[in-house]
Amino acid sequence: MNVDVIKWRKSKYSSAQGGDCVEVASLSGNIGVRDSKDPDGAKLLVRRDVFAALVADLKR
Repeated sequence: MNVDVIKWRKSKYSSAQGGDCVEVASLSGNIGVRDSKDPDGAKLLVRRDVFAALVADLKR
């Protein structure tokens, strides 16, 4: 997978000044997660269903 063409996105709630954010990307049935302050650092790959369950839990 060519990480140079991955389209990362931040939450619409992120500020224009940066701040503490994570970015996510849609990756072949999975979700990529990275720290926006360290885009070249470590990245997580999470199954879509697991990520959806996490987001649902966080919203509760």
